[in-house]
Amino acid sequence: MSFTNLKTTQNRFLETYLRGTNQTLTSAQAASLFGVKNLRARLSEMRAMGLNIGRVPTKTTPCSAYRISRRDVFGGQGRAI
Repeated sequence: MSFTNLKTTQNRFLETYLRGTNQTLTSAQAASLFGVKNLRARLSEMRAMGLNIGRVPTKTTPCSAYRISRRDVFGGQGRAI
């Protein structure tokens, strides 16, 4: 019997989910849906790698939602992670 190990990092998963898709994600959604407990830390690491991360205020709650633009700070569209 063979088992598969998933070695996808949270940063790569978040980049795939958010980058260029026009979706937003709050920290509560990230924790409940995907198990990411510290979204701000993951986004800070991704910002340091050169991704454009935007913050969008939500209408119903006092927290913010985050999105990642398709292009990075250098103008490229390739995978950063």
